Amino acid sequence: MEQRATGSLLFHVTKNVVLMKKPILAIVGRPNTGKSTLFNALAGKRLAIVGPDPGVTRDRIMTDADWAGHDFVLIDTGGIETGSKDSLQDLMHRQVDIAIEMADVICFVTDINMGISDIDHDIAQRLRKSGKPVVCAVNKIDVPGDPPPDFYSFYELGFADIIAISATHKLGLSELLDAIIKDFPDPYDYRGDYDHIPVAILGRPNAGKSSLANKLLGEERSIVSDIPGTTRDSLDSDIEHNEQMYRFIDTAGLRRKSKIDDSIEYVSTLRTKRAVERCEIALILIDAVEGLTSQDTKVAGMAHQLGKASIFVVNKWDLMTQSAQHRKEYEQNIRQRFNFMTYAPVVFLSAKTGEGIDQLWQIIEEVHVAYHRRMPTSLLNDVIADAIVMHPAPQYKGRQLKIYYATMTGVAPPTILFFINDIKLLHFSYERYLENRLRESFDFKGTPLTLRWKGKAARDESKSVVTPDD
Repeated sequence: MEQRATGSLLFHVTKNVVLMKKPILAIVGRPNTGKSTLFNALAGKRLAIVGPDPGVTRDRIMTDADWAGHDFVLIDTGGIETGSKDSLQDLMHRQVDIAIEMADVICFVTDINMGISDIDHDIAQRLRKSGKPVVCAVNKIDVPGDPPPDFYSFYELGFADIIAISATHKLGLSELLDAIIKDFPDPYDYRGDYDHIPVAILGRPNAGKSSLANKLLGEERSIVSDIPGTTRDSLDSDIEHNEQMYRFIDTAGLRRKSKIDDSIEYVSTLRTKRAVERCEIALILIDAVEGLTSQDTKVAGMAHQLGKASIFVVNKWDLMTQSAQHRKEYEQNIRQRFNFMTYAPVVFLSAKTGEGIDQLWQIIEEVHVAYHRRMPTSLLNDVIADAIVMHPAPQYKGRQLKIYYATMTGVAPPTILFFINDIKLLHFSYERYLENRLRESFDFKGTPLTLRWKGKAARDESKSVVTPDD
């Protein structure tokens, strides 16, 4: 695929379609001015975490939005504080710089109740140096009508567009968006889109999820530090690999319930679950140095129960003993701990050095194919018939399970419907045996199988399960 840069727009050229990257609007400002509340209001849904304490938003949060026929990408950023020598603040500032560089238009959010501070003047100067169009939103003007006299003092910041808004009550947003879209690049009419494969990066805090996401994306998309819990929101980033588009979801780490001591961490945990629900492939990240924990089991169990394709990714392998025997023993420990999903391949890598990243890409591609694999009914039934001959179903009270035929009714995950004589005669052990024979015959690497059963009698209801393998 060829890429052409035209001004601030990036065009992806394929054989059949020309796609344009949507204009980007970045929301910036100092902490606690209501940036995330405005982000959620413009997005039309609650995406960014909102809390009363400054610094709740740490990473760049992105989503698609539209106004008056203009589609654009919306970015929320962490609050800018000048003069701070805190290492996390430095990382947050770097993320804001990247958002400003990406943006076509910048919305500078200020607070009528706080007034103008030296920080606001510093931010204004920083934005002017960027050369990007800036619209200043004076937030928390919660009463309709003419703005208070203090509103006009914000013209001291030097921007032509100063808009009075209330993000909480959604006042003034039409005027704000009208001022923003007039500075968007000229739209380019296009048809078609890529089919993005959603991949969630899961794991407990500080396992290296953001480092892995950055390595796969080739940019500093998420804040990376050695402070556990740095990422609180689920982040989406798109990247092309081997002419296929992927959407990586970098998630907040799941903590033990006893450590979820505030609403922000609780919401982050819920976001992780939603990220799993949205993905097709779950990368379950394990810290090689810390070893396996009960939290790793919970993360893997969540992906398995929701029927997601999964890959175990052992990170920080560069810090471990580099021997084939040690690697084999480590994988055996994983198989024993996660005996309910031995279908998931294991990849050893280092997100820091990049070792093993190419192998991970290859397995992601293979697992995606398996997750969408559809088998012909005739071939499927031949395999099942051979399995029955090798190991007939056991009898129960003088009656024996009979399988008339089976057919694939869906993919992602592969779903097989069996027509049988009586559901009551189905035993879990035989169900597992059939799944194992299917896995031996077909390549279902990395994906759970959903087996459904329908009895002959009209009163029999179909049974559906996502089963592990041996």
